[in-house]
Amino acid sequence: MDNIDYEGVFKGKRVVYFSMEIGINSEFSTYSGGLGILAGDTVRSSADLNIPLVAVTLVSKKGYFRQEFTPDGWQIEHSDVWEPDKHLILLSEQVEVEIEKRSVKIQAWLYVVKSTAGGQVPVIFLDTDLEVNAPKDREITAHLYGGDQRYRMKQEIVLGIGGLRMINALKINVLKYHLNEGHASFLLLDLLRNFGWNVESVKNLCVFTTHTPVEAGHDKFPYQLALEILPTVIPIDTIKEYAGQDSLNMTHLALNLSGFINGVAEKHRETTKKMFPGYEIRSITNGIHSLTWIHPALKKLYDEYIPGWAKEPELLVRTEFIPHEEIWESHYDAKKELIDYVNGKTGRDFSYDTFTIGFARRASTYKRHALLFQDLKRLLKINKQFPIQIIFAGKAHPKDEPGKKMIQEIFSYIEKLKNDVKIAYLENYNMDIAKILVPGVDVWLNTPMRPMEASGTSGMKAALNGVINFSVSDGWWVEGCIEGVTGWAIGPCLEGKLSDSEMAILEKQDLYGKLEYAILPMFYEHRDSWITIMKNSIGKIAYYFNSTRMMRHYITDAYFG
Repeated sequence: MDNIDYEGVFKGKRVVYFSMEIGINSEFSTYSGGLGILAGDTVRSSADLNIPLVAVTLVSKKGYFRQEFTPDGWQIEHSDVWEPDKHLILLSEQVEVEIEKRSVKIQAWLYVVKSTAGGQVPVIFLDTDLEVNAPKDREITAHLYGGDQRYRMKQEIVLGIGGLRMINALKINVLKYHLNEGHASFLLLDLLRNFGWNVESVKNLCVFTTHTPVEAGHDKFPYQLALEILPTVIPIDTIKEYAGQDSLNMTHLALNLSGFINGVAEKHRETTKKMFPGYEIRSITNGIHSLTWIHPALKKLYDEYIPGWAKEPELLVRTEFIPHEEIWESHYDAKKELIDYVNGKTGRDFSYDTFTIGFARRASTYKRHALLFQDLKRLLKINKQFPIQIIFAGKAHPKDEPGKKMIQEIFSYIEKLKNDVKIAYLENYNMDIAKILVPGVDVWLNTPMRPMEASGTSGMKAALNGVINFSVSDGWWVEGCIEGVTGWAIGPCLEGKLSDSEMAILEKQDLYGKLEYAILPMFYEHRDSWITIMKNSIGKIAYYFNSTRMMRHYITDAYFG
């Protein structure tokens, strides 16, 4: 944070990027999963490309939560407290919003993300923990995704309306407002009021990216609650006109008042158009920040053979020139680090040389963590011929009881199969653990119910590190999979032509069949062919599925298009 011009970072016309969560690093408990990590990568690549962007989020002083397990695998949540004053700069500007007919003051903290290329992006963390506020208002920005609907609506007022007013207080000249999901949609209402209810003026300034094809991921609030909480200067009839008559739908609000709308993969665009017919939905496929997610052993190799790859990830198409044995040695170094970490945490005696499957997802039932265990007899038969070991990680939302039970189910298989298959579930998955887990496994497994995977950036991180994807054909993998060349798909590409039960049968057959007859024999018996697919993962996937390419698309299509 040294030698930063704190006024200079706000100069010039800026894209203002609003996200409820942003994953800067593991020291800041300001993210829960994929959405926040994507936001962090957006910021990092914007700094790399010198995109004039300012990010706005909540400070979330008590974090999302720190995960702990009971012996039988039941998730326990603890506050994950961090201290902004040890990492951020407190700005002098303060603004206020009306919540429940009270004035609530908001202050802001600043962190500047700096690129090795010289660019920098300021991130503003909004905070209601001021002495002047009522005790319950001081807690509004305490817990990421915490509390009930009332608490959530208050947070979204602070992010949207409070964020907009903080941007104005900082005298930032706005080029576009970019809403990363619908959490900040209340800013559109305040903008609409500022522009004298001129809808086209608001649309011309606003970009909306939707990330979830899961209905529960789209916030809806009862209008009775809105009447109690929202500022009185916004007529309820106006809100209903843009957010829906039956309930205040934050996604509808964003769809109706944004001039550019996009999903985060081609497949997700199609799904979103079906969910919200009548809107023009574009597609900008997500990506990852290559330099953040590369393992040091692989980075050293790429630096030697592909100079400039970090600044221009498209240069990774040259991976074919790296000798096979050096790719394998670098991967083996990453794998040894992971196995040592897992053994140190679990004492399960994982092996460096055993085929290792990685699975790390938010624990939600549609992710189907236990799909690999649906036929234990078949799994044990495969394991007897070709030994496997499996590493899981991921948190369930504190209120997601089925998600917690799904984690507990994995723990039951750990116990049930302890004499045959080594299985571990890593506690409190975060960015630091991801940087060890993802590069260290041999295959990255993903088994969502389709079409419920919007994108799935963890698989992109795997490919960057030469880890091969084995995934249901959904989200980004529809675009990234060349069967048997860049990895393998689970199940047929026949969505809509089969019932859910028919699809489940075919996915089960494909999962075990490809493991037994294609993936494992190649790993153990045809190592040269295996390394070829590892190199294809890098040269045919990682060269494209990165946030450098993603942000260039936002520049040309959304910001300046």
